[in-house]
Amino acid sequence: MKVIVGIADMRVANDPESTLITYALGSCIGVALYDPAVKVGGLLHYMLPESQLDPAKAQKNPCMFGDTGIPLLFREMYKWGAEKRRIVVKVAGGAQVMDPTGYFNIGKRNYTSLRKTLWMNSILIEAEAVGGNVNRTVYLEISSGKVWVKTSGDGEREI
Repeated sequence: MKVIVGIADMRVANDPESTLITYALGSCIGVALYDPAVKVGGLLHYMLPESQLDPAKAQKNPCMFGDTGIPLLFREMYKWGAEKRRIVVKVAGGAQVMDPTGYFNIGKRNYTSLRKTLWMNSILIEAEAVGGNVNRTVYLEISSGKVWVKTSGDGEREI
């Protein structure tokens, strides 16, 4: 069963028949978490790095921002029995697609925010597909924890 994760959205699942999918990761970041012991997975698609850009929007939808969405995703995983020490982290996105001059650098800023949040919590990234100037789609298979990334013009690969 395909479970779609929209922009500024998050889903957690433990149904082995489920695959979490998020589309159109340009400068946005997709964060896939998986705990193999309890077979729980979560996927976050956030748009902007820091909630201080718009605190009202962050309060209404914490999944819009990396610094509020990432901790929320971890907390949701814990509710489903996941433990921090077992969680595998894979990420994709952070491209420069609508900013050809690099003036805003949203993709890089999103990635930096992700790294900072994880580093402050002693969490490492196992695999990533970030940067460049292409859109990506991410699939997280709940049965196996495998993460697949489909890139415009480059096909699909496991990360």
